[in-house]
Amino acid sequence: MSQAKLIPIPLKNLLAPTPQRTPQWPIEISLKSGEKVEMVDPRSTRALVSLMDMQAVLGGAASHFGGPSAFAELMGAVYGLVFHRSRKTGVPWHEVAHIINDAGHCENGIYALKANYSFAGLSLDKLKGFRSIESQLTGHGESHLFPEGVYLSNGPLGSSLPQAQGLAYADCLAGRRRLTFAAISDGACMEGEAREALAAIPGLAKIGKMAPFVLVISDNNTKLTGRIDADSFSMQPTFDSLNELGWKVFRLADPHNLQKCVSLLEEAMQTAESHPQQPIAIIAKTIKGYGVKKVEESSSGGHGFPLTEAKDLKAFIEEIYSGAKVPEEFLEWAEEMVQQQKDKKSAVSNSSAVPSEKIQKGVSQALIKKRKEGLPLFSISSDLAGSTGVREFQKAFPECTQDVGVAESNMISMAAGLSKEGFIPVVDTFAQFGVTKGALPLTMASLSQAPVIAFFSHTGFQDAADGASHQALSWLSMTASIPDVECYALTCSDEAEALVAQAIDRFVGMRKAGEVPPSTLFFLGRENFPLNYGLEPTSYRLGQGQFIHESEKSPASKKLVPICPGGSLLSQALKAAKELEALGIRSSVVNPSCLNKPDLALFADCLRLSEGRLITVEDHQLVGGMGAILAQALLLRGIELKLKSIGVRGGFGQSAYQAGQLYQKHGMDAKAIVQAALEI
Repeated sequence: MSQAKLIPIPLKNLLAPTPQRTPQWPIEISLKSGEKVEMVDPRSTRALVSLMDMQAVLGGAASHFGGPSAFAELMGAVYGLVFHRSRKTGVPWHEVAHIINDAGHCENGIYALKANYSFAGLSLDKLKGFRSIESQLTGHGESHLFPEGVYLSNGPLGSSLPQAQGLAYADCLAGRRRLTFAAISDGACMEGEAREALAAIPGLAKIGKMAPFVLVISDNNTKLTGRIDADSFSMQPTFDSLNELGWKVFRLADPHNLQKCVSLLEEAMQTAESHPQQPIAIIAKTIKGYGVKKVEESSSGGHGFPLTEAKDLKAFIEEIYSGAKVPEEFLEWAEEMVQQQKDKKSAVSNSSAVPSEKIQKGVSQALIKKRKEGLPLFSISSDLAGSTGVREFQKAFPECTQDVGVAESNMISMAAGLSKEGFIPVVDTFAQFGVTKGALPLTMASLSQAPVIAFFSHTGFQDAADGASHQALSWLSMTASIPDVECYALTCSDEAEALVAQAIDRFVGMRKAGEVPPSTLFFLGRENFPLNYGLEPTSYRLGQGQFIHESEKSPASKKLVPICPGGSLLSQALKAAKELEALGIRSSVVNPSCLNKPDLALFADCLRLSEGRLITVEDHQLVGGMGAILAQALLLRGIELKLKSIGVRGGFGQSAYQAGQLYQKHGMDAKAIVQAALEI
């Protein structure tokens, strides 16, 4: 019996239509046919990226220049060719080709490119909002916020290439011969997901199950922390293997020449479309940070934006243009930001900010101290040590350090091997990558009785500027139920130094006693926090919660409301406590310590004094979060409670300059805590 034809559900494509105007800042390019076409001048892309980055920096957010500068010509050529074919044939551009970006740090370059065409209503003014909470232009491309401009969300490296594989497979399944372009960096090619796709795409194409596919690889030997071959290992054998895997490989030695990019891409498109059984891989030897000599020569290639002062931006852009005339609009925007920065500095100098520092400082201090005691600590990183707190340890003890590249799963699994052989392995990355790509390796580490100590930073909305793809809103629910794992959310550097040292000492003591210690996961924020919260370092004990604040009793304040914040929201809880006191409501603020094995004795006392009232507040989804875990543990113990839980109520976040803006938007700030207290 024959099967019915497989017909996909018709879905409306929300991408903006083909732009009919030529770029505002163009350069003329010759096609193989001899036709002249105006495409985006790569210098304008780099200049706009630098302007967008500076605007984000002034807002307090990180941003990226190196990656988009390396891709400027390549992406300009891809979009230019697809838009040109669309206008010539009358076929919508997104039916001519999928264009998928897996170099998430380069999305600002694509925003700049599209604004040049006025694509999806993008303009110079809209670029000024990049990474702000008011803008659709998030740190990484987000389909849920900007469906007119982004088809597949990106961010975590290596995730969009396998999704592009699915698009090309679907086109073949549906009988369409649409071309799929995917852009990726050499660092992202280190990810396990990407390596799987590098094998699967040509394997499926060979048996006739893929539509035409062109992969563009920006090979600049650079990751966030430095040169890939020097810090980790060379990626050249991986790229050399693409031929054997079944790719037809084109090598582009001069990818910063737009004409050469266009010519090679024309050939690649024709070859892929005439022979879809073999996908095309273009390996382009790009220069990260291209256009500004000092950035090109830096070890990271300007992964972040290298300028902190807006007054230096004019010279930066003038170097990009190499003596040619800079568009007046760019210089005017740069001058606007000079004044903005002056105004901001004036406001800061008149404020009375509380002394603060990053929690990461306490992490590094504890690690360095314990290594100096002779303990066999070994740090295994996946490119983010400068952000997570272990970089200072690595500088002090380079012989106790290995960066495995952009490969979080591999990092944790390798650490498990070291653990089995008597070392104390320390791993680190952003929380979003640690819990999503590390959950299975952490499970296997527990099964193998091979515990690790992990530092997963930038929890929840603390990774404000990078947007939803980087915001770990399920970090606890993804790890709390793994056997033999303890999860902590650090609040300040004093607590970090105390608890990290205790975790290492416990690890050593249990190993020497022939016991298997738990894996200890420390979650922490990105922003600065108070140096401490008035407690002595000795007050912090693994697994034991502490009172950070208790209102004084008075005749006017009879009722007590305990507030239990998770990690980064402690400051919001303390602010709420002060506001409640002014309203005649007593409160206590409790730091819970271990989140998945709560200190029930402490909370039982709190609830007895408060007639069962409790507020939990966390930088996490409410489903499976700290409040849910704590409430279940108390109820199973037979302790009744009247609970208000504050957290993310489903959905995703977005880019913002500061986490506080997202706390306010999602009802997780001090105001929300006060309201919950009044209701309870």
